[in-house]
Amino acid sequence: MGHTLQSVNMTSATSPASRPTLWRTCRVLANRKRLQILALLIRQPNQTVSAIAERMSLSMPAASQYLRALEARGLLTCRRVGRRVEYRPSPGTGEGAADEIVKALRVAFRQRVRPIEAIFKLATGFTHPRRIEVFRALTNRGDSFGHLQAATNTPARALSRHLAKLEARGFVTEKGALYVATIHRHPFGRVLARSARH
Repeated sequence: MGHTLQSVNMTSATSPASRPTLWRTCRVLANRKRLQILALLIRQPNQTVSAIAERMSLSMPAASQYLRALEARGLLTCRRVGRRVEYRPSPGTGEGAADEIVKALRVAFRQRVRPIEAIFKLATGFTHPRRIEVFRALTNRGDSFGHLQAATNTPARALSRHLAKLEARGFVTEKGALYVATIHRHPFGRVLARSARH
């Protein structure tokens, strides 16, 4: 799935409440309809709600709700042109997490086979704030289950679930008795991992 990280900066785990942005963004992206809308707008920007609703066979309220959720996370922008409101992907020219994610999504939608399924699966890796905390607690030399449990104050059963999900999505690998963060091969996976570490 990946290669061992050579330079993960180990810091003490932060509280889940202090890092809301990534997991909320991932929850928005862990939805196939929203991903289909993003893919459509990357291919054909400047679409209205009604045009998107028609193309996606959605009701106007549903299309509007999906678009508002994507816009709220900084993944889309909208502009008024006369009486029309048009949506387009964010430019992805800045240095923020949303800009990095948009750039990675552009690459993934253009170059990858079945990109929506791949992006959906990767996004679910970080839809829980505790998983971000667990991922950040991993050192480049690896951590044992017991040390991770103590460092993150996570019950053993919950920690097992979080590690299994991170491992299944290629963000963590188990080496003997140690868990190690990995460098993801998917461009979207790499951006998510980088965002989770900071």
